[in-house]
Amino acid sequence: MPINLKSPVQTVSEITRSIKGILEHGFPFIAVSGEVSNLRKPYSGHLYFTLKDSQAQLKAVLFKTQARYLARPVKDGDQIICRGRVSVYEARGDYQIIVDSVDFTGAGALQMAFERLKQKLSAQGIFAESHKKALPFLPAGIAVITSPQGAAVHDFLKIAAERFPAVPIEIYPAPMQGEQAAGAIISALQLIHRHKRCDIIVICRGGGSLEDLQPFNDEELARAVYDANIPVVSAIGHEIDFTILDFTADYRAPTPTAAAEAVLPDHQLLRQEISRIKRGMLQLVTHKINELRNRLTTQNRLLTAPTGALQGIRLRCRQAELNLRNNMTGQLISRRLQADTLIGELYRHSPLHLLNTQRRKISILRDRLNVHMSFAMERKAQSLQKAVALLEAVSPLAVLARGYAIARVLPDKTPLRSANQVNPGDKLDLQVRNGRLECLVTKITKEFRNAPDKSRQTRQHTGDITTE
Repeated sequence: MPINLKSPVQTVSEITRSIKGILEHGFPFIAVSGEVSNLRKPYSGHLYFTLKDSQAQLKAVLFKTQARYLARPVKDGDQIICRGRVSVYEARGDYQIIVDSVDFTGAGALQMAFERLKQKLSAQGIFAESHKKALPFLPAGIAVITSPQGAAVHDFLKIAAERFPAVPIEIYPAPMQGEQAAGAIISALQLIHRHKRCDIIVICRGGGSLEDLQPFNDEELARAVYDANIPVVSAIGHEIDFTILDFTADYRAPTPTAAAEAVLPDHQLLRQEISRIKRGMLQLVTHKINELRNRLTTQNRLLTAPTGALQGIRLRCRQAELNLRNNMTGQLISRRLQADTLIGELYRHSPLHLLNTQRRKISILRDRLNVHMSFAMERKAQSLQKAVALLEAVSPLAVLARGYAIARVLPDKTPLRSANQVNPGDKLDLQVRNGRLECLVTKITKEFRNAPDKSRQTRQHTGDITTE
């Protein structure tokens, strides 16, 4: 196709803007299925990830306003369906899908293969802690399997030079990604075992996506590391990345820098520790020499003057005798006081003493009871006399004794209160002071009285009741 030299020259911004317009108008709304990879979650709350399949990948962004509607958090390895629109990020010239909604369809193929291999090797004991070898405190040599062009080896060597530069480090180059990486790492392991110059193997590389780390999920590599005769340190990816090699290795370092810190001691700290131990040993030896010198001086004095030594022994014996006598006297006095106390306690708790005490209490209580009973009887007698006098004062018998009688109509003995209650021929029961009388009504004389009034005449009518 001939080149048109007369076509207008456009800036990068203009051509990118044109491409953006074509994509956004050509794909107004799409639905794409794929596996999540390289997921990033910055503080802004937006989600940035790559949507991929076995042959291609597409960048995607899910803004915070839409991310809050997710059924569950998105993670690497998820198989999802994204619905949204295609756009171009002009600053980098990347085309991407701006996601409006996400449907979860399951784990991605790589993630599922990783989990299956992990379960298989774990069941076979490849990850067993009992098989892992301890790292030597100060290795004679370190073999590093890595890519010489990567930043990981430079980070490792920098930290190693700072911590203990005297330990030799051999670099065994091998690709850290791609289909040939696992085989190259296995060959490097075999070569290290043949050379027998190093007692630690470090496999390191920088971080990457799940696809980039696939060589370290290789089953043959895992078995080669398991069969290694010297400790293997895995320093793959960043701190959040985990591979089959991490589970198989004898020690897993989150980063190449951390691997260097794990396999090499800090020479400055070692110097300080050696100085501290040296000072301690010097102080210990000096103290021991002084102690032996003092003992030697004492023995010399004893050998040159045995009389003085015997005199000292006599004085110590006499002092010990005095101390013994004083202790025995004090113990005897203390025991006597304890015995007197126990005798007093025994007397206080004696049955005879307790019985006499209770008898005295009973006697006192009996006297109190008699006094209270006398007072109570006297009060009750006085109360009874008062009640009898009052009863006699209000008793109907006292009224009868003054000449009155109580009349009752027979046969039901209804009290007679009015002449209207009886008729001639009725019988009455009269109760007098010393007996009862049964009488017959023969005549009824009734008497009517008005209220006392001097201006009125008194009208009387016979109202007496005559009885037989």
